[in-house]
Amino acid sequence: MNDSKHWMVPKWPFLLGQLLLLSFAYFIVWQSPHPIAQWEIIACFAAAATGAFIGILPFVLDYRAITKVIEASALGSIAEKIQDLDKLAAQISSATKEWMNAQTQAERTSAGAKEIADHMAAEVRQFSEFMQRMNDSEKAALRLEIEKLRRGEGEWLQVLVRILDHIFALHAAAARSRQPRVAEQIANFQDACRDAARRIGLVPFAPAADEPFNAEHHQAAGDGEKPQAGAVVAETVGPGFTFQGRLLRPALVRVREANPSEENPAAPEPAADEKAQDELSLPSPD
Repeated sequence: MNDSKHWMVPKWPFLLGQLLLLSFAYFIVWQSPHPIAQWEIIACFAAAATGAFIGILPFVLDYRAITKVIEASALGSIAEKIQDLDKLAAQISSATKEWMNAQTQAERTSAGAKEIADHMAAEVRQFSEFMQRMNDSEKAALRLEIEKLRRGEGEWLQVLVRILDHIFALHAAAARSRQPRVAEQIANFQDACRDAARRIGLVPFAPAADEPFNAEHHQAAGDGEKPQAGAVVAETVGPGFTFQGRLLRPALVRVREANPSEENPAAPEPAADEKAQDELSLPSPD
């Protein structure tokens, strides 16, 4: 709006011309005889109209100039806004390109992550299969070792039980020899051997005389006939064994009735004891 002052038309010449024309019209009216003639009236009116037109003309020119200035200023601002719109469009286009690049990079990253995840899943699956095979092989090896240990355990249990059976037979023979010193020494030796066996869980047991016969822990020596109800243990031929609380072998005994007809039954013959010792057997442990 400050530039519009440079476009304003000077008004004093127009005002001077208007004043002169009005003065000319007044002069015609003043000098003409009355009544005034028609041409004088027309001349006065023309002079007044021309003066009025000349007085209005600078304001009209100013208005047009200001209008043009305003239009030029508006066009300039519109051009600036259009330039700003071009810049904004360029920024939007650049942002769109950046977004497209970011989307492309995101798609590549997603594809790479998916590929890595698939590869990791395949590796995990292969590792799980490998660990399963290793576990199966270790289980098979451990199962084989356990079977070997069980067979070895059964073998050395059989050997140890046989040794304790021989020691028991030796102690029985010493007791029948009627030599107390020898019988005492053999008894101490048997106790020492049994204490050593108890350390590994092998416990021998022998039923006492006149103890009721129990089919679960006792085995009758002889022809294999089942003892009658109410029978009691007359003599222990071979001790029984438990291993770690589990019955390994029942005790081999001779049985008799609870109320025998003879008060002093005959003592067993040594040959019969030796025959019973041959009947001892050790079942294989599980």
